[in-house]
Amino acid sequence: MNTARIETIDTRHGTENQHSFSNGNCLPYTGVPFGMNYFAPQTTNQKGSWWFHPKDRTFQGYRLTHQPSPWMGDYSHLLLLPYSGELSEPSLFHAQSSYRPEESTFCPSHLSITALRYQITSTLIPSLYGGLLDIEYSDPKASLLLALGENYQLDQINDTTLSGYVINYSGCEDPDFKFYFTLKFAAPIQQLTDTHNQEGIVLVQFGDIAKQTAQLGTSFISSAQATLNLEREITQTAANYLTNSQTKWQSYLDKIDVRHHDKAQVATFYHNLYRTFLFPQTFYEIDGTRQKIHYDTYSKTVRPGVLYTNNGFWDTYKTVYPLYSLIAKEEYGEMLEGFLNSYKETGFLPKWLSPDERGLMPGTLIDAVIADAAVKNIRPDLMPEFLEAMKKAATIQSDNPNYGRQGTYDYLKYGYVPLDYHESVNHTLDYCYSDFCIHQVAEILGDSEKEFYKKQTTNYKNLFDPTVGFMRAKDQAGNFRENFLDTRWGKDYAEGSAWQSSFAVYHDFAGLIDAHGGSEAFEEKLITLCNQAPRYNVEGYGFEIHEMSEMAATEFGQLAISNQPSFHYPFLFSYIGKPEMAQPLLKQLMTQEFDASSTGFPGDEDNGSMAAWYIFNALGFYPVCPGSGEYVLGMPLFDQVTIHLSTGENLTLTAGPNYPQQQFINGVKRNGQSHEALFFTHEDLVTGGTIDYHLGTVPRPKNYSKEQLPFSLSN
Repeated sequence: MNTARIETIDTRHGTENQHSFSNGNCLPYTGVPFGMNYFAPQTTNQKGSWWFHPKDRTFQGYRLTHQPSPWMGDYSHLLLLPYSGELSEPSLFHAQSSYRPEESTFCPSHLSITALRYQITSTLIPSLYGGLLDIEYSDPKASLLLALGENYQLDQINDTTLSGYVINYSGCEDPDFKFYFTLKFAAPIQQLTDTHNQEGIVLVQFGDIAKQTAQLGTSFISSAQATLNLEREITQTAANYLTNSQTKWQSYLDKIDVRHHDKAQVATFYHNLYRTFLFPQTFYEIDGTRQKIHYDTYSKTVRPGVLYTNNGFWDTYKTVYPLYSLIAKEEYGEMLEGFLNSYKETGFLPKWLSPDERGLMPGTLIDAVIADAAVKNIRPDLMPEFLEAMKKAATIQSDNPNYGRQGTYDYLKYGYVPLDYHESVNHTLDYCYSDFCIHQVAEILGDSEKEFYKKQTTNYKNLFDPTVGFMRAKDQAGNFRENFLDTRWGKDYAEGSAWQSSFAVYHDFAGLIDAHGGSEAFEEKLITLCNQAPRYNVEGYGFEIHEMSEMAATEFGQLAISNQPSFHYPFLFSYIGKPEMAQPLLKQLMTQEFDASSTGFPGDEDNGSMAAWYIFNALGFYPVCPGSGEYVLGMPLFDQVTIHLSTGENLTLTAGPNYPQQQFINGVKRNGQSHEALFFTHEDLVTGGTIDYHLGTVPRPKNYSKEQLPFSLSN
């Protein structure tokens, strides 16, 4: 085996951030894969959602968190801080301690920190629904501070057990959305002081003891369910918790074996692989009869079945779910079941769940997650209901703007979303792609409306202005917005300018190339995109947003790999039969923009999406168009990789000679036979076998037939 051990993964990867510049905007999450809760040290309570920084030397406690992104905020969070002695005031400021980050353990499977002020060493080990906190005290008056926020309830059940709930969220359908917890201590509580102050500080004192073990059970359903979740683990020791957590993580890291001469690049790969198995998070529990149940915040009731949360599909559809289709198919299938439950309970498929629908970002791009599963025969039993759900969002506009598409009726009327709507260009292009995804599922199911949705897929042409070569917003009369500037961010475009927003035609690049006037004109456009300065104009926002800063930080032109809309840009060269123009670019992006440090990402990592971009590109292929069943060839990074597929087969990839001077692919063989197409099908990959990339120091241009080019509807 050539996989990383879980103990070598440092969760501080991508965590050195602030609101104005992102190196990932990650948190150092300790939990189990797809866990219901995560834990991380809190180093400050003065910077809002940026409550951890790897260079801070302050420890305020272990934060139980559900924050998928600082831009979303946290919910159902609380804090546990071991301390000893007397506090001058019951506050985090008066209780916090310094610690040495370099001597602490930040691992996916466990955290271990020594609070220097108190000389207390504590270790937190997670489980799916709770965890264990082991505390070693060196001074008398051993205690634990709980920070529960402004809205909470806490009861002492007996001399070793506390039970309560917290109410806190950044957005939720249920104003009384509760997170329940039960804490069981090995040594009895001597005194409990509930301060009822603004921070919700509760002091739990144990007297003169050298060691305390606290076991935690949590639930979104009820106090009784939290206790049940705890009781199922109550006989476990710290060693049991740790073995379980390590084993779960290792099973995911073991899905891909890497052999490579550069150990730093291998470390980057496995740190990214860890990130891909954090989200979406489990949002269902197992009741006393072993049935799966979840809390539905929309109806404010407990319902049967699975549910998942903390996912923005605008980001994750591109890479995360295509990766699961290869190595986590069973989990993907259950997640789909959960997303369908979200539809059944709210009337619309989810767009951004945290914990329920937040209605952010353009489009309804869960459609791509569904279509990609459909063409790969993942959960075909769910597809009839999913098709109904996708068609509803495509034809019916919700009264609540959080749900479904924006401007649905205007899109159907005009064939584009008019400029009255914010980010109208992106809405239009995303709806065209979603309509393609609906068509794909309708085609599989033999639905009578499949041709209507196929026709809708070309609506992107309604916004293409051949005089400037970009997508432009139109008013209801069909006039383009005046005073066009190709570097102006915002207004008509989401987190970008026309450069970052005019190539989102994943299903029909052949048609987009024709709109540009053919392959030569399109090639010139791509060269201009990459070879210009990373300039931007802030008029659309009125100020500089962090995505602008991140694009400007590196010299890759307008190819803002720092944000999801540009993820597919290097592969556009393949659609004109010139993949060699992108191969050095891909190698430079992987080696210059990514590493395993706290600044390891070029922009917001976003729920595994950027990590999975790196994973795919290191393997040498990329899912440009989820829902097509294809992966476009890229540029492999590693000497040898073996993927242990969900089908039970193994796929071994080799690349050589593989030195810095080998910037190009000279040829590809699949199972010993020359592979001339610029893509692999899903079937090519999941049946296993071998793919051998022969690399070279100079490009080998070829002429490709239409059949050898990646998928486009217009081909």
